[in-house]
Amino acid sequence: MTYRITRHDGEEDEITSQDFDNYDDAYDLIEEVCGDMCCSDADYEDHPYYEIVEVKDGLIEP
Repeated sequence: MTYRITRHDGEEDEITSQDFDNYDDAYDLIEEVCGDMCCSDADYEDHPYYEIVEVKDGLIEP
């Protein structure tokens, strides 16, 4: 199974260009990049919202 990180705004960046063999590796990268941002402080207009999705047969599953 493969996982990918997507952005809700549909843009691509250095985080979304990677594939991961497991969910935990993808989560660790998001934590490393966004971990210091508290949800109550987050200005989501200035920072992208990332989601980890499963890729099956080359297609991203919702």
